[in-house]
Amino acid sequence: MDIQYNEAELAFRDEVRAFVAEKLPKSISDKVKSSEHVSPDDMITWQRALYEKGWLAINWPEEHGGPGWSPIQKHIFEEETAEAGAPRILPFGLNMVAPVIIKFGTQAQKDYYLPRILKSEDWWAQGYSEPGAGSDLASLKCRAERDGDHYIVNGQKTWTTLGQHANMIFVLVRTDTTVKKQEGISFLLVDMENTPGVTVRPLITLDGAHEVNEVFFDNVKVPVENLVGEENKGWTCAKYLLTFERTGIAGVGISKAALAHLTEIARNEKAEGKPLIEHPRVAEKLVELELELMAVEMTNLRVVSAAEAGGVPGAESSFLKIMGTEVRQKISDLYRELAGPYALPFPDEEIIEDAIGPDFSGSAASTYFNLRKLSIFGGSNEIQKNIISKAILGL
Repeated sequence: MDIQYNEAELAFRDEVRAFVAEKLPKSISDKVKSSEHVSPDDMITWQRALYEKGWLAINWPEEHGGPGWSPIQKHIFEEETAEAGAPRILPFGLNMVAPVIIKFGTQAQKDYYLPRILKSEDWWAQGYSEPGAGSDLASLKCRAERDGDHYIVNGQKTWTTLGQHANMIFVLVRTDTTVKKQEGISFLLVDMENTPGVTVRPLITLDGAHEVNEVFFDNVKVPVENLVGEENKGWTCAKYLLTFERTGIAGVGISKAALAHLTEIARNEKAEGKPLIEHPRVAEKLVELELELMAVEMTNLRVVSAAEAGGVPGAESSFLKIMGTEVRQKISDLYRELAGPYALPFPDEEIIEDAIGPDFSGSAASTYFNLRKLSIFGGSNEIQKNIISKAILGL
């Protein structure tokens, strides 16, 4: 693997930088860089700018609207947009359900859903986890029973990220209780907005934010044509989707931007009369993070380079999930440590009005608590280690 960019790749990087400088509103990038709340409108504004350029669905095949980039170009794009303060692309439609529809969906499903995802006409949510089925996802109990041309869905999903904004949700449901648990699961597309019986309730997280939800299905009628793939073969779709999710969770570009910002803070903020970066323990932690992040980036580049042959991420995505999420958590921990006592409060309205301490301290605690989730969702890191031991080490 060649880890040095060639001339064409450097020219592409310059093109990405120029586009971002022109099309990314400063009001949005300022929010991202300061860890402020990014609204749904902000996210859609950026996605539509990318769509108009033809750069939104970077992981899609060219025949379905992808830009036809190499894995290295995708890596450059993600790194540069993160460094510039672009909001993350909403992954649930573009990077999760769309690859499943492309791989397993009918032509009618591709013709209807893919253009709507590209144009940001649908906001998708993920219906995987349940109160009793998280990392052991195959234990899910949400039922779908066939009734003529419909499935009748009953059950509950939880930790549904941004589900309060969604009008569509892809759901894993149990359609056969008489077989091995992985073999009785199906993959359904549910219209949350126009289908009676769907209820979304907020779950307030440790940082005080409404980011995740629980979703209830009470005799929800879903047309049979909304089944993706074969009935009782949804576990294949689920595993295919999770490899994409785990690779994306690594967030190499996000971590590089955050570490650069953290290093700048350490140079500018002082303690005991000298910059924080001159304190041995701070300098040591920054170097450790830089080295760990370099290892994650090299692993990510190896994975995307291997994908040049047309494959999909395999068990290697578990490596990325573990390494990438741990680095992101460590960076947020050091933010909190550098802020010291100013990191104690949550950034609610009263505190923002009378802000104390350095600018970065206001979101240090909330970001730290929010990112504890990274090592849990998408399959906990403990589960990923089991996958590595079995699929790669043969233990």
